[in-house]
Amino acid sequence: MAHVLENITVIDLTQAMAGPYCTMILGDMGADVIKIERPGSGDQSRGWGPPFIEGESTYFMSVNRNKKSLSLNIRSEAGQKILHELIKTADVFIHNIPRKASRQRAKVDEETLRALNPRLIYCNISGYGSDGPYAERPGYDMVAQGEAGIMSLTGAPTPDGEPYRFPIPLADMTTGLYATIGILGALYARHSSGTGQTIDISLLESQTAWSAILAASYLNAGVVPPRLGNDHPSIVPYQVFPAKDKYIIVAVGTEKLWASFCAALNLPHLKDDPRYRTNADRLAHRDELTAELEAIFKTQPSAVWLEKLREAGIPNGPINRIPDTMEHPQLRARQFIVELEHPLAGMVKSLGNPVRMSDTAVSYRTPPPLLGEHTDRILRALNYGDDQISQLRADGVILTAFTRHPQSKF
Repeated sequence: MAHVLENITVIDLTQAMAGPYCTMILGDMGADVIKIERPGSGDQSRGWGPPFIEGESTYFMSVNRNKKSLSLNIRSEAGQKILHELIKTADVFIHNIPRKASRQRAKVDEETLRALNPRLIYCNISGYGSDGPYAERPGYDMVAQGEAGIMSLTGAPTPDGEPYRFPIPLADMTTGLYATIGILGALYARHSSGTGQTIDISLLESQTAWSAILAASYLNAGVVPPRLGNDHPSIVPYQVFPAKDKYIIVAVGTEKLWASFCAALNLPHLKDDPRYRTNADRLAHRDELTAELEAIFKTQPSAVWLEKLREAGIPNGPINRIPDTMEHPQLRARQFIVELEHPLAGMVKSLGNPVRMSDTAVSYRTPPPLLGEHTDRILRALNYGDDQISQLRADGVILTAFTRHPQSKF
């Protein structure tokens, strides 16, 4: 089956999560992704652990399949020459170097690379974007989560409660998704224009974009959103309830569903109660309704309630732990758990790509690479001979792959 990006070459000078997540998606869609890594340490996430499997970080392996690793010192003149040779025939270059002076010293700035290849799509990922007063500040996921405002709304709905970060790198992964969208759009635009363009993606804006509904309430009506915990700001009941054995989620989003909900649970007194007749009424009397429903749900195990709600067509579900989700029958049926044979770690598992296309499906071809695993192969494709490659290795411009990361002793 053809891949939608099978003739696209991506040069990936990113590390950590945002950029690698983007380039893994592009790789899943068939792009040839060459990951440039620093000799000696590589992508910083190679050292993020434990857990490590045979020296390989599971964090790194989660977002780096379908890539080739070229270990290259881009601070050296010889390393810059190799990178520039790759750029001349590449389609996309993506980096996360925040300071323009650093990019210029390494000769990976926009002006230099697009002069070499006017068709190049140049993607810049940073904490705050390429202009503005915060332009060159370093950025990390948790900082963006806090600064974007959404983190002020997480945690228990108490005035002095500690806010919580999302337990996933949400800002990073969102930035990676927006970078992917931008790159795909730029590739499409290039069909008409014949030239590439620059894409500027920031963690701050990507994370702030999640607050679209909340921001509209504030910007247009001056409403400052309160911390609601698991409660929905506009719909009741749409929240978590404690059953006899564990918590469940109930989402009653329409008046029709409210009637079905009350019938399914044999609660005519709630349906007829004027305090709860409409969603606006229920919102005004949220605390009273929640207290009544909590008392009811605590009387039976979760399986009883979930079955009743399913039969009535009420959106609902359990709160799974990660092991439960990894065994979810729907995810298993749709083969969302990917298995690839790794040269050191054995069978490595990761989550699949949610994008499903009928004619140009994504594919999972190669496991996350060892550091520098494809260095010699890439250089030979650039017509470097064995003697030249040996000299580059002796000069520290490139490095062969090693089998254990220095921090994997943990």
